[in-house]
Amino acid sequence: MVESVIKTAVVGGTGYTGVELLRLLAMHPAVDLAMVTSRSEAGVVISDLFQNLRGHVDLKFTPPDIEQLALCDVVIFATPNGVAMTQAEFLLEAGVRVIDLAADFRLSDAGQWQHWYGMTHACPGLLKEAIYGLPELNRERIRGARLIANPGCYPTAVQLGFLPLLEQGLVSTENLIADAKSGVSGAGRKASIDFLLAEVSESLQAYAVDGHRHLPEITQGLVQVSATPVALTFVPHLAPMIRGIHATLYATLIDEDVDLQPLYEQRYAEEPFVDVLPAGSHPATRSVKGANVCRIAVHRPQGGKVVVILSVIDNLVKGAAGQAIQNLNIMFGLDEQAGLKEIALLP
Repeated sequence: MVESVIKTAVVGGTGYTGVELLRLLAMHPAVDLAMVTSRSEAGVVISDLFQNLRGHVDLKFTPPDIEQLALCDVVIFATPNGVAMTQAEFLLEAGVRVIDLAADFRLSDAGQWQHWYGMTHACPGLLKEAIYGLPELNRERIRGARLIANPGCYPTAVQLGFLPLLEQGLVSTENLIADAKSGVSGAGRKASIDFLLAEVSESLQAYAVDGHRHLPEITQGLVQVSATPVALTFVPHLAPMIRGIHATLYATLIDEDVDLQPLYEQRYAEEPFVDVLPAGSHPATRSVKGANVCRIAVHRPQGGKVVVILSVIDNLVKGAAGQAIQNLNIMFGLDEQAGLKEIALLP
């Protein structure tokens, strides 16, 4: 039986990440979903916009009111980049914990953030305090955090794949490669010709090859566990599917005698949301659809020096909303799996 209830608000509940948050929070045994904000849909019954929530979420969207948000225990921002940073200071001063699913607090350097996101940071003083919410890397720091920077979807899949190798210093960090594919929901819920069915279906396309804004986030995380500087080539692709990320990661071994399968199994043995598959496996994005899990497989083609890591997640769950709830659970001392025990959907 839950002894206390966490009064929770979602800011920006009309996007794909927002509705995924609402789906998961509605099933959480310790959460009281107190308010969901939207400027464009204020006054609309949430389940009228998202019929999957009928019988589970009976609230209406409300206009953002920071004074009302300040009455909550935690505020989760599912807003575009640049929104959370304008409200975080006020909420933190009011004693509210903040989880931001956008990129406002992911980079520790304000100048670098401005370079990649094209705007001046509104509260650079908070960048050093914000805890990067990848539990498999920062769990102990998350426990005492006031402000969580929820990782991006690509960075989650890529970092979880590379971490065991870099922590043990087993590969050269001069030529890491991440070849990643994402479903179209990663672009958000918006009207755009580029994301029409006729544009995306039966087609695969790379983008942002010269530099994607998730690159510095990934590198920042990998450097945290590496004894040497990290040089990463990251190439994202838009795949003809709705949700899911498949990251194929390449690195060159320094020690060819190491047995990688037990290394990965031991590293993630106590991690409830990382599943290391048996040797020779090829994880599919459909195996994680709707679930807060990263499935990983380790390969050494022809037994050579190159190691290939396959890492798959649902970009809306472990890559966004599910990971936010995982962080909420850790912050409030709950069972880390609370509200997140859903089995992936097949087919």
